[in-house]
Parts: sequence; C-alpha cells; structure tokens
Amino acid sequence: MVEASHGIGGHTGRLVMTTMGTVLGIASLVVTIGFAQTAAGQIARQFDSVSATQVLVKPGQAGNMFGGGKPKTTLPWDAPERVERLAGVEKAGLVGPVDAAGQQITAVPVNDPSAAQSAGPALLAGSAGLLDAVRGNVVTGRFFDAGHDARADRVVVLGTRAAEELGVNRVDRQPAIFIGERAYTVIGIIDGVQRRTDMLDAVILPLGTAKADFGMGAAEELHVRIAIGAGGVVGKQAPIALDPNTPDNFDVVAPQSGSELQESVQADVNIVFLVLGLIALLAGGLGIANVTLLSVSERVGEIGLRRALGATRREIRAQFTVESVVIGLLGGLIGAALGVFAVVGVSLVQQWTPIIDLPMVLGCAVLGAVVGLVAGAYPAAKASKIEPISALRQGV
Repeated sequence: MVEASHGIGGHTGRLVMTTMGTVLGIASLVVTIGFAQTAAGQIARQFDSVSATQVLVKPGQAGNMFGGGKPKTTLPWDAPERVERLAGVEKAGLVGPVDAAGQQITAVPVNDPSAAQSAGPALLAGSAGLLDAVRGNVVTGRFFDAGHDARADRVVVLGTRAAEELGVNRVDRQPAIFIGERAYTVIGIIDGVQRRTDMLDAVILPLGTAKADFGMGAAEELHVRIAIGAGGVVGKQAPIALDPNTPDNFDVVAPQSGSELQESVQADVNIVFLVLGLIALLAGGLGIANVTLLSVSERVGEIGLRRALGATRREIRAQFTVESVVIGLLGGLIGAALGVFAVVGVSLVQQWTPIIDLPMVLGCAVLGAVVGLVAGAYPAAKASKIEPISALRQGV
C-alpha cells in the first residue's frame, strides 16, 4: 500500500490523466442512468397528463336472461358532496336526462300547427359542479349555482350548438326559452365540454328545477374530476361513499394509474441510456488499462530495481493492482459526484423533477474501483513478469 501510494503520488500528471478517464466513464454512467430515470418520470407524467382524469359512476344494472334489467339503485342527490370528501377528487357533478313529456323546446311561445315539427335540443339536468367536473367552460354568462338548484329557479344553460339552434347568442338581456308553455331564463352558454359532448346540444336545467317542474326521479351519471394518479383510489372509495352498505350496486369506470404502453416506453428509454452508460464506462476502463500499461513501460527500470532488492512477482503485481484500484475508486467518486450535479443542474434548468437512485450512485463509485481492478490486471501481470537483469539494463 505504501509503495502504491508513492507510485500514484509521484506522477501527478499521469494520475490526473488516468483518473480523468475513470471520471468521465463513471460520470457518463451516472448521468445516463440519472437521465433515464428522470426521463422515465417525465414520460410517466406526460402519459398521466393526457390520460383520463375522470371517474364515472353509474347505478349498476340488474341483468336478466333477456339481456336487459333495471337499475339496482339510484344515485343520491348529494352524491357530489359525498365523493368530494375523498382524497384526489377535485370536482363532482350529477347529470341526467329530463323527460319533458313531449313538450317542445322553443325560443318563442308561439305554436304554429302548420310548421314542421322538429326534435329540438335535448333536455338535461345537472348539479352546480357539473361544468367543472366535465371540464367545460362558459362562453358567455354563467353556470347556475347551488342557490338556483335549491330554489328550483327556472333558469337554463345552453350548449353552444343548442344556443345556435334556438337563436340565442347573448345573455346580457336575459333571453328566455320555452319548454312547453313555461319560460326559462337563459343565464349562460357553455362550450369546450371534454367529458360529455352531448351537453353542447342540450338545454341544461338545475336538478332542483327538474325535480319541481318535471318530476325527475334520479340522476343518470356522476362525473368526478380527479387528480393525476388518483383513479385507483377514488374508483374503490366512491361507491362506499355513496352507499356504504351496498357499494357493489354501482358501476365505476376509473382510469388506471399506468399503462402497458407507458411501461414499454420507459423500459426502452432505460435500455438505451444504460447501453450508452456502459459504453462510456468501457471507454474509461480502456483508458485506465492503456495508461497503466504505459506506466509499466515507463517504470521498467524501477520494477527491475525493486525485484533486485528482493520484491517478489506477487508484490509487484499487488503494487500495480492497488494503484489501478485506487485510481479507479478516486475516479469513481469524482465521476459519481459530477454525474449527480449534472443531472440535478440540467433538471433544474429544464424544470424537471430530478430522479436519482442514491444506491446506484454509490454503486457506480465502487464500480470505478472494480473497473480499475479489471483494467489493471493485465498491466500488473506484465509488470510482475519483468526480469530484474533485463529491466536494469534499460536503466533506472
């Protein structure tokens, strides 16, 4: 160990050059693996961002031998409030069709018997949080709130296509539409509904109004907007929140936390980065081997002198092996540190979340010593085979 330390410290320039090879190799390995993990995290985030962030809850159907059936249960009117208590739920809203009993939806109260009968827009009822739950936006006016629902106010919101069909394009003058002979004030027009596009062709009432004027018995669906990654938990807990006694009476459609495509892409990225890191590490190992072999050639006289003074081949081999291991370990420690700083620095600049496996970093530092051991094996063996007389003839 003492002789090896003198051999390392006595040639500073050679030490720096030899260590640089290991530093670059280990740093490249840490950087590539770190970027692979960070990239996998970014890929996962992108997949989660474009995946569905909605849970849909409907009453289950009691099947029969003819393939149809009645609903096993009904959604409670306070279903949005119940599920919004769950972790991961951002907004919830009820929606369901309203039976208008054949009454026409028109923009004027005039009934022209000679006019061709048209189907007219659909009639739906929803809760106050429905628009946020289905990720819609208000084009003009506003969406009804819990107060309209509680008072059963005769107000409606129109989808953009329904508003165009009814000839309503502004609400500042409080226009009205007619369902049969009843007038309903239009307070808003909505668009951009991503989760239930049929709302764009519909006239939407507050649930309280639908119950009071049309005897609506129950909502059809509960739409729940969730945070990324909360699909599995909310999917399991929502039926229990709605009916703790018989949660199996509800059918839940919830997004999964991952996908086969996501996992496949992450695996491919990991393999590519790992191969690049191993290539860089191989280059560092070859650098150690070349410089150590060159060191043996330059120190032939020194080796001969040590042999002449009684050093055995085993001691010569051990000396050069220890030098290679120390150089590899030193390069591994420096390279691992530089790799970590590189991953963190680039991630901060790109506003990514750096993902670094600390055991992997420590392993790469130790790997530097292993690379030094392997790379120095042949030069050390060659040095141990040098005969003292032939070495001394070349000069000390």
